[in-house]
Amino acid sequence: MIFDTTDKKLLEYLQQDSKQTNKELSNKLNLSVTAVYERIKKLEKEGFIDGYIALVNKDKVQKNFLVFCHIKLVKHSQDYVFSFEKEVANLNEVLECYHLSGDYDYLLKVLVKDMVEFRDFMVKKLTTISHIGSTHSMFVINEVKHTTVINL
Repeated sequence: MIFDTTDKKLLEYLQQDSKQTNKELSNKLNLSVTAVYERIKKLEKEGFIDGYIALVNKDKVQKNFLVFCHIKLVKHSQDYVFSFEKEVANLNEVLECYHLSGDYDYLLKVLVKDMVEFRDFMVKKLTTISHIGSTHSMFVINEVKHTTVINL
């Protein structure tokens, strides 16, 4: 597949607002509606577009207490790593989980209602996962920048 500047521009427009109609996109790109449709289908088929989502306002759903948790495992064996990753993937409060280099093994992005709900999450869910040696949590004071747009 050839990935050209028009495809790049189309992805940029879709990242800004994926609900734009093919007609709106065709006007912006100076292409026919059919050409836009075919390019989108090609980008989806080739894996450039993973899916489409709705971004929910955290305040409206009362889930605006954001916490980053560093996790250290007791041991770095393959069994411990796979076991931890499988268990943490099932925690709805965890939005993102990254395996890291450095002092900590994992970084979790956790979203809950408030401190009470976070404590409940820590005590009843996170710390019950096998192989966790220690945790270190940081609470977000202010979200300075948040984007889902990948600069192409």
